[in-house]
Amino acid sequence: MSTSATAVDDRPAVQSGQLRLGDALSVNRLGFGAMRITGPGVWGPPADHDEAIRVLRRAVELGVNLIDTADSYGPNISEELIREALYPYPEELVLATKAGLLRTGPDEFHAFGRPDYLRQQCEMSLRRLGVERIDLFQLHRVDPTVPAADQFGVLADLQKEGKIRLVGLSEVCVDTITEAAEIVDIASVQNRYNLIDRKSDDVLRYCTERNIAFIPWAPIDAGDLAKPGGAAYEAAERLGATSAQIALAWLLQRSSRMLPIPGTSTVAHLEENCAAAPLKLDLKTVEALDEAL
Repeated sequence: MSTSATAVDDRPAVQSGQLRLGDALSVNRLGFGAMRITGPGVWGPPADHDEAIRVLRRAVELGVNLIDTADSYGPNISEELIREALYPYPEELVLATKAGLLRTGPDEFHAFGRPDYLRQQCEMSLRRLGVERIDLFQLHRVDPTVPAADQFGVLADLQKEGKIRLVGLSEVCVDTITEAAEIVDIASVQNRYNLIDRKSDDVLRYCTERNIAFIPWAPIDAGDLAKPGGAAYEAAERLGATSAQIALAWLLQRSSRMLPIPGTSTVAHLEENCAAAPLKLDLKTVEALDEAL
């Protein structure tokens, strides 16, 4: 009698585990944020175009199957690079983009949520990415000068029209998620969250309880915790890792709905980040990191 062994996928991002987005998409829990493949201040083309292309292709090779971008990254340039590097896209690749921020220069972002503008930007992202439907379309910021219901409503309309599959929000509180969910199903929330910024703990808890993906941006920021004597530094020394890898491993163990998207402009840094996926922190280390603030 013959037996066959199931092959183990040893790509590092796969070892982060999986979660479901909405009711149909399954992604590995370590994604890639495509903001840093643009120029300084998230403005203009990257200093090294070819390296940006290599980063995107290498991310997929390492098992990353969710790439997060936005029309405002460049602007437009990040989406264009993604298409150049990866089109035709692997079947399992999930593309997430965002709209709702205007750019006026390097490091300058302004919320702009008029429904006609959000619709226009969705159409342009479809064209730049070369797809008929965007897997995950996120409202980059809720514009306080436009009724929130109007902003959520246009996302619901785009979903009904088949132009976007899933809807996400960025930089929101629990009350805003609840308000939006009355109009359209929310598949993900993307807030700043890391070892030294845990203001969104209540949002993370809310998302975990309701099976909403929580996408922390700036995930590897460890501040003083990465300096000698800091909890992340000491854990890295003990485990033979970097402080950034400790920060990512801590996030992955903090919630089953956590989906970090560390970004970078170099292949070497990408590989270092992805190496955090299989890293398991012992209880003592987790408690030290939890209590560090």
